[in-house]
Amino acid sequence: MRSNRGGARGRRTLLLASVKNADEARCALEGGDDILDAKDPAAGALGACSPSALLAIVAERDAALRESGAPRRIPVSAALGDAADLPGALALAAAGAVACGADDLKFGLRGVADEGEAIRLGRAIVRAARRCAPPGRRLRVVLVAFAEAESIGSLPPRVLPRVAASAEADGCLIDTALKDGRTLFDHLGEADLEPFLRACRRRGLLCALAGSLALGDLPRLLALAPDLIGLRGALCGDGRQGRLEAERVRRFREALHGGPPESGVQGAALRG
Repeated sequence: MRSNRGGARGRRTLLLASVKNADEARCALEGGDDILDAKDPAAGALGACSPSALLAIVAERDAALRESGAPRRIPVSAALGDAADLPGALALAAAGAVACGADDLKFGLRGVADEGEAIRLGRAIVRAARRCAPPGRRLRVVLVAFAEAESIGSLPPRVLPRVAASAEADGCLIDTALKDGRTLFDHLGEADLEPFLRACRRRGLLCALAGSLALGDLPRLLALAPDLIGLRGALCGDGRQGRLEAERVRRFREALHGGPPESGVQGAALRG
């Protein structure tokens, strides 16, 4: 498969692998992952991992950077949960994740159906996170909507780019909330996803897709060309609750990029 460089602003689509501990982070890095996504898969689609797990994942990333001598570090993303669940606590979680070394934060809007309320909650969390970021550190905050929005009473993905821009966020992700075996494409087709991606690009927002995706979905994903593809289950030996495997990461990454990773520069397209 040829290399995909059709993402927004000429970037290629990057792989974001969700990891739950330092061991999985090491496997993801060995496989050539572009961005590490720290989460607790047992706690749901956006389950936050413990501070100790996040610190260990960041430390594993930093050790790999020192060993490789790479000029740029691979970003670490941290899942925080959903804004509707104690938004004040989520703002504190954002501050804590920044203190632990996370480069990117993402939180969901499950349970928030009103656009104005979503903007208010999103802006409060975005601003809290940025106030805690050390001077000079580039911090990205991504808002998440869910493919099953109608059935779970949540914000429709089509309005997420407008909400994210108004909330002063940096990007948008569509994921699946229920993790019941259905994929993103079981809920939304190209006719739904293409306008979402265009709306993100018009506003200068990072655009990402996830939701029980697999290697067989890659042709459709390449045609859509989001900035990021988020994966967990497809990279594990026994589903999303299993252990992430370096070889599965390598297989998907090579299919996505059309070749082996360029050592030490994964993620540079979105950090530079």
